[in-house]
Amino acid sequence: MTGTVRVLLADDEHLIRGALAALLSFEDDLRVVAEAASGPEALAMARAHRPDVAVLDLEMPGADGVTVATSLRAEVPECRVMIVTGHGRPGHLKRALAAGVRGFVPKTVSAQRLAEIIRTVHGGGRYVDSELAADAISAGESPLTAREAELLTLAADGAPVAEIAARACLSPGTVRNYLSSATAKLGAENRHAAVRAARRRGWL
Repeated sequence: MTGTVRVLLADDEHLIRGALAALLSFEDDLRVVAEAASGPEALAMARAHRPDVAVLDLEMPGADGVTVATSLRAEVPECRVMIVTGHGRPGHLKRALAAGVRGFVPKTVSAQRLAEIIRTVHGGGRYVDSELAADAISAGESPLTAREAELLTLAADGAPVAEIAARACLSPGTVRNYLSSATAKLGAENRHAAVRAARRRGWL
């Protein structure tokens, strides 16, 4: 592989991001061209710097790594995306692969191994951690429809039904129907418990 691989690092934990940037700087063929601490900042940096590979933390303020990956696929299609996570729940992996993510890596990976995976992804390959993949296969599919998942996400911060309805451009009655359907599918006692259950499995 010729030339330098230009890398964007996005992680809201400054210590981790700084350490990663420092460790990757020892690799002759990798150059960190931008860093970000949130989902929106990662998108802005990717638009400005057009990196070859974006290494995104799964959980960031503003937008998670999968949401950013989806936007990058549309706006910076030449940028390949990897997600690094400290808690890879099965649903996250499926959402990431659906968003075109090329690498899904636990935060326990060594810097040297991460550098190798960045090169693999840049070269058009894929890398999915075997334990995360095995967990995803054994967990099964999410029972939630896209609309149910969307409304549960809107309900996550405790917003009242009227506010959720306004944000989703639906009637309050329709929102109640979707939320009760999602709650029943997850075997939860109320929508707040349903949000927790879906998040635990990585379905939100």
